[in-house]
Amino acid sequence: MPRLESRIGYRFVLGGTRHFGFYTRGAYWPFPIGKALRAMEDDLIGTLDLEKGSKVLDAGCGAGYVAIHLATVGYRVHGIDLVDHHIVKARRNVETRGLEGKITVTNSDYHHLDAFADDSFDGAYTMETFVHATEPEIAAAEFFRYDHVDFSTQPEEVSDSWTTINKHAAMPAYDRFQQGVLKGILEEVGFEDVEVKDLSENVLPMLRFFYILAFIPYHIIAFLGLESYFINTVAGYEGYVYRDAVRYIGSTSKPLQSSPPQLSQQHCFLLVDMKGARGK
Repeated sequence: MPRLESRIGYRFVLGGTRHFGFYTRGAYWPFPIGKALRAMEDDLIGTLDLEKGSKVLDAGCGAGYVAIHLATVGYRVHGIDLVDHHIVKARRNVETRGLEGKITVTNSDYHHLDAFADDSFDGAYTMETFVHATEPEIAAAEFFRYDHVDFSTQPEEVSDSWTTINKHAAMPAYDRFQQGVLKGILEEVGFEDVEVKDLSENVLPMLRFFYILAFIPYHIIAFLGLESYFINTVAGYEGYVYRDAVRYIGSTSKPLQSSPPQLSQQHCFLLVDMKGARGK
């Protein structure tokens, strides 16, 4: 049931894409959603700050929509994912758009990139997938993204809400990412010039839209005690209600000059699509 709920939401609300849209600060109206989704991908491109023709790693590429956007503006992308049906869809989407020469998609785990030689990529990103990491310290050698407040300092209902969402949305790394933790992990594994920017205000219109969509279904689900079966609906509602407890963060970092880099520049959008909404 949770998988079906996810597929319906992604397909009919986000057109198959699995990340938040980017809006100007202070915006309220979330439409057109497609334009906002492309704007988030353009913000990613701007943060990567790489020349056209650069080769980048899409770690957790899903159905390939972000990779496709990057390829259409001139990048070469290698997408990796562990979910077989994601890879099938991504390859089909790439072929449909005639981008086989610019995008490659393979089954691989971003915790273990031994198959790629040093200097294989000019940059790397993960768009709202890092919270699914089972060993974030290992994955952090390749990319980084966000942080949030210590839930132990929050009211019980806030802590319980996000703990439930993290458990049923399969986000084992999320509870560990208190404010500043990921920045520290990156620096410990050899990165410097770690820069963080808070995009919480930029995703707020879409977060609010999810809340409106989930409002009535959420109360029915909560009354019936079916939260674990409809975790995206729960996240859509409670993610907005308890939005002050989390942040939507973007970051960049570079390897230390003394380290043999695999990636010359890093970028990561982590977060959690509709399952772990962030805003302010």
